[in-house]
Amino acid sequence: MKDNRKIFVLDTSVILYDYQAIKNFQEHDVVIPITVLEELDQFKKGNDEKNFAAREFIRFVDKASGNQSLQNWTHINGRSHGCFRIVMGTPNGVDADQVFGEVKPDHRILNSALQLQKENPNRRVVLVSKDINLRIKAKALNLIAEDYETGKTRSPEELYTGVSVWKQVPPAVLNELYQNGSCRISLLGKKFKPQPNHFYVCEQGGKSLIACYNAATGRLELVKKRSAFRIMPRNVEQICAMEAILNPNINLVTLQGVAGTGKTLLSLAGALEQRRNYHQIYLARPVVPLSNKDIGYLPGDIKSKLNPYMEPLWDNLKYIRNQYSDKEKEHRLIGEMVENEKLVVCPLAYIRGRSFSNVFFIVDEAQNLTPHEVKTIISRGGENTKMVFTGDIHQIDTPYLDARSNGLSYLIERAHGNHLYAHVTLQKGERSELANLANELL
Repeated sequence: MKDNRKIFVLDTSVILYDYQAIKNFQEHDVVIPITVLEELDQFKKGNDEKNFAAREFIRFVDKASGNQSLQNWTHINGRSHGCFRIVMGTPNGVDADQVFGEVKPDHRILNSALQLQKENPNRRVVLVSKDINLRIKAKALNLIAEDYETGKTRSPEELYTGVSVWKQVPPAVLNELYQNGSCRISLLGKKFKPQPNHFYVCEQGGKSLIACYNAATGRLELVKKRSAFRIMPRNVEQICAMEAILNPNINLVTLQGVAGTGKTLLSLAGALEQRRNYHQIYLARPVVPLSNKDIGYLPGDIKSKLNPYMEPLWDNLKYIRNQYSDKEKEHRLIGEMVENEKLVVCPLAYIRGRSFSNVFFIVDEAQNLTPHEVKTIISRGGENTKMVFTGDIHQIDTPYLDARSNGLSYLIERAHGNHLYAHVTLQKGERSELANLANELL
């Protein structure tokens, strides 16, 4: 008799992505190959989010199992969920190591799934992995394999952009915006349902202006072109982004766009412009090792090891500083802020357990973060803290993330519509014609 409850076999990549993944399979059963526990043991030491995930999952397994043998089925979370167990992954028929000609942990995980498939002919066995190549190998062995879908957003084309073009705007709306700098919602009609901090490019009769909806006042407010530290926005999206960065009532901002659209530069300039409002400015980015090598292989002390990863942030600071001559005080200011630790450039790995109050926090390359890492960062924010996340969801350097599962997409999907949050997708590159050519044609 066929059992409709499935058996899901979890790969290590799933647990490092979401250590609570085992609780997200409802009434179905979950199996953890012993190889996964071996791999998690290698990740348990360290301060990165993956190290935290490994430790938390190991603690969960220990607590849930109690004095029972993990060879037996154990309830995951009361009677509302299925059960879990550990399997050894010994060959039972097809041996993945022999098929692929190499002994690897991935192959032992495949053997675990093959063993379960043979032992449970009446149940659907599914391997769940963030590793695309492992899923392909599983399918080659006639196993069902799926990505871990929990937390995935809509497709990039459907993702919230933060800016809309509103054509044929009623003249009364434009007139009130021009004259008073804001407009009553009653002039817009009952069908108009604006989102907090959403930007509208209002067009009528060859005229256009930019407005933003303020949920606190219930009015559309005129957005003017503003510069910050002599960095002047060059297009509509950049004007909207600068407005969100400089608005003291918006505590969380995301900027998404391809290389050269000005995400990091606008954020840094906006932070420097508001330096008197905050005790410190933090510039951070995730350290994604090249060629899967850890930073330990680089020569020098910790500062020397991290400098190559932080160099893009320093490049933007140099560009802003060069807007001023050597004799102007603003030119010296950035160097003095770095020396006095008013402006701090650091990797994200060092913020766990910290609390940031009176800080302007910029997180660059946020597309390389998991949703849980983004949540951890935002939860560090204390009173009078503003956070800006920038990144390109199509340029991901982490092997187990994609355009729909990365932390930046997740944040945009979940946060839009909140009065503390604003988002802008930057479309037009402004770095150079050469950079635009690369983005458009290559």
